[in-house]
Amino acid sequence: MNLHEFQAKELLKKYNVPVQDGIAVDNVMAAEEAYRQIKTQTNNNFAVIKAQIHAGGRGKGKIVGTEQRGVAVAKNAEDAANIAKNILGGTLVTVQTGPAGKKVNKIFVAQDVYYPGPNPVKEFYLSILLDRAKGQNVIMYSTEGGVDIEEVAHKTPEKIFKEWVHPSGGLLPFQARKIAFNFGLTGEAFKNCVKFVTNLYNAYLGLECSMLEINPLFKTSDDKIIAVDCKMNLDDNALMRHSDLAALRDITEEDPTEVEAGQYNLNFVKLDGNVGCMVNGAGLAMATMDMIKLSGGEPANFLDVGGTANAQTVEAGFKIIMKDPNVKAILINIFGGIVRCDRVAAGVIEAYNKLGNINIPIIVRLQGTNAAEAKKLIDESGLKVQSAIELSEAADLVKKAVA
Repeated sequence: MNLHEFQAKELLKKYNVPVQDGIAVDNVMAAEEAYRQIKTQTNNNFAVIKAQIHAGGRGKGKIVGTEQRGVAVAKNAEDAANIAKNILGGTLVTVQTGPAGKKVNKIFVAQDVYYPGPNPVKEFYLSILLDRAKGQNVIMYSTEGGVDIEEVAHKTPEKIFKEWVHPSGGLLPFQARKIAFNFGLTGEAFKNCVKFVTNLYNAYLGLECSMLEINPLFKTSDDKIIAVDCKMNLDDNALMRHSDLAALRDITEEDPTEVEAGQYNLNFVKLDGNVGCMVNGAGLAMATMDMIKLSGGEPANFLDVGGTANAQTVEAGFKIIMKDPNVKAILINIFGGIVRCDRVAAGVIEAYNKLGNINIPIIVRLQGTNAAEAKKLIDESGLKVQSAIELSEAADLVKKAVA
């Protein structure tokens, strides 16, 4: 589950991780008031206004139809109001959103951290995630933080450092010191960085994150180390232990069909193809998607109905797939292990009759327990549903459907 920047920062503060503070608002008047509060707190005329969407690249992104960036600096209350008016309700397009962009419903009015002082400021990059190959968490960091980190990783990968953390020992003090040393920090900045990295790793574990990215990790002119931006992903499988975190979910940022699928306990991911597929089991679903491509089609979705498929789940799956106007055919590929094929076939027939007006080819491939009985049910139903037992038969039917 993804979190907004302002949500992630509030969670980090509970672990004593210093952050660029601010106020999240959803209207222009509130943005003006937030600016005034930030100005009073910091004794600084500058404040940063950031669009809150589940995507990176906001600083370079633009609101559709304008030149307004997703991140902008306000110099006074009027400026803050104008920026908020330009951003709120607009569609922000960044390198990570794709051309469709994302609607901005909230902005974050944050304190300016680039204030003058005795020492130069510096931006770094730091993230924590699981290295599945090694079975260990890894801290990735670089001295070249900021909006161009993707270019740094592509053109100068030697500037990206990695520190693996053994699960039995946790982050050791020397590892936190090593990171601060590789950043080139000394004195008070070095000490602050060691504390920052240690507390951040504790937050990563305590919140059960799947990814935690700080970019930029910032050294202020008075040698403080703070998180200016934060991207936090929580492990969905751990949310049952964190009801307070589950409540932070923003479904307006998610694909509506994926949200609807979740209500029926369906594992659904929308894709850009022309053949909808409904399968039981993630491995079989991946193989089915490969088969669709080999047959000349493109999968329109990943949909795993699980091992307890019935009329209700099949009907819900049909409805979700049919909402995609690009779908030219639907392939249902069920292996009857836990669930009997004839039960699934009955579910398909019932769902078909309930929905009605289905004018695209539906191919049902059932294999396993009671597969022959299931094929008979489909063939004798009188519906425009084509049945198959072998995968090759289903592939041929898909090929004809998308030809």
